Amino acid sequence: MLLMTQEDEDLDGLVRKRIRALRVAQGWSLEELASRAHLSQSSLSRIENGQRRLALDQLVSLSRALDTTLDQLVETATDDIVISPTIDPTHTRWRWAIKSDPGMSVVRHRMTEPPPQNPARMRAHPGKEWIVVLSGTAILMLGQRRFRLDANQAAEFPTMMPHAIGAEGGPCEILGIFDRDARRGHQTDKDTDDAQGALE
Repeated sequence: MLLMTQEDEDLDGLVRKRIRALRVAQGWSLEELASRAHLSQSSLSRIENGQRRLALDQLVSLSRALDTTLDQLVETATDDIVISPTIDPTHTRWRWAIKSDPGMSVVRHRMTEPPPQNPARMRAHPGKEWIVVLSGTAILMLGQRRFRLDANQAAEFPTMMPHAIGAEGGPCEILGIFDRDARRGHQTDKDTDDAQGALE
């Protein structure tokens, strides 16, 4: 009989809780998940309740049925919870890496100028982008359309449309969240890096 360390027992319990939480989040009964994972309902119930040993083949089936990966299902908790930003004082940018998805990045930016009104000076690129206004009032330009965002408001917008962001009535601070393609679009557009209203 194999003896489990405290760390093994903690992970074992965590995996079982994850399986149940993911099932409940999908709105599935034990019967439905068991059917999707090709398990009996009683087997799944015993897995969730800790009455049955976790077998690798069952975990693989469950991870597929729950639309996750085996690595994500069995990953351990990390002590590296607090993330410190890297700071670019020249452009008043603070950047936090999102470690669960290396393709994502978060940028805190302070703006004092209004956005350019001319679409020729705006950016367009593939990807997804979100902004959250921390303080002040921001103006989001999407082509010829103008959107006013006050503190605590957020926006998600199509980045293939020419866009720019700036301040209205004084400084404002925003958080910009970029996926890999959107970040690449900003990094490669060096000619407009210091343009008014630029996020990066």
